[in-house]
Amino acid sequence: MIEAAESLAPTVGVSAACRALNVPRSNLYRARQPSSPPAPHPTPERALTEAERKTVRAELNSERFQDASPRQVFATLLDEGVYLCSVRTMYRVLEAHGEVRERRNQLQHPTYSKPELVATAPNQVWSWDITKLKGPATWSFFYLYVILDIFSRYVVGWLIAERETAQLAYQLIDQTCTRQGIVRDTLTLHADRGGPMRAQTVAHLLSDLGITKSHSRPYTPDDNPFSEAQFKTLKYRPEFPERFGSQPEARRFCQSFFHWYNYEHYHSGIGLLTPAAVHYGQAVTIVDQRNQVLHAAYQAHPGRFVNGPPVAPEPPPAVWINPPKEASIATNAQ
Repeated sequence: MIEAAESLAPTVGVSAACRALNVPRSNLYRARQPSSPPAPHPTPERALTEAERKTVRAELNSERFQDASPRQVFATLLDEGVYLCSVRTMYRVLEAHGEVRERRNQLQHPTYSKPELVATAPNQVWSWDITKLKGPATWSFFYLYVILDIFSRYVVGWLIAERETAQLAYQLIDQTCTRQGIVRDTLTLHADRGGPMRAQTVAHLLSDLGITKSHSRPYTPDDNPFSEAQFKTLKYRPEFPERFGSQPEARRFCQSFFHWYNYEHYHSGIGLLTPAAVHYGQAVTIVDQRNQVLHAAYQAHPGRFVNGPPVAPEPPPAVWINPPKEASIATNAQ
């Protein structure tokens, strides 16, 4: 538009041309002026020279001052009769080189890979964890160890103790593997990074039994979701007490709870079947029986089923801890 106003201005005048084309006159006048790069800012007389800036930076990054703030450096040098520059200038020198931070070599935390585990049958992947149960007095606790099969959600082993130790974890894992008849190189045991989970005694046991160990990433509870969900089910039960008066009382409660959880609880994650039914291979028979009942109901009143014949839910064919995107898409499509 400015070019059109420029070509029209000699004929009708600048004002008329700008009004006709709705162009501010100031824009037209500005376009007529030759463009030139901005003038460089002069260096202030009081600014440090390049050599002085290098001296300041070298002093700040020296072994003597590498862990000191500019204010500490300024005061120390001043007491020694040395003045390099102001504190603010020290910060400017560091900022120009991206060094307004800890200037020593920093501890590099190791990179932890995300665990990706899959179970397509019982006793392929177990998850285990320890939770606290409040005892009779303030700051007193009982420790509940639980091992869970992630495919069936069946609690294969548990114990209650007054302490959290690797030796107790060793005994629980050893006894549970014997009871479940675990064969070498068929099981992965997943846990978080608590002390008993990473203990050498437990690691040696798993190696002797031919069990692959797996750990969650630090501070990532989502890496152990099945144990976390099972503990939530435990503590959200209506009869779960605020405190347990004794260890035998806590054990009696857990015996009742785990029997209900394994044999009576219809788990939504496994097709509303009980963990025991899935763990011991009864799922197919139960689902077939449910489908027969649903088929009879449909035959009796087909108009009540607007989406066609109902089908009983089935447990998923594979259960993942942190599924890759491809597996997640395939699971959702089923």
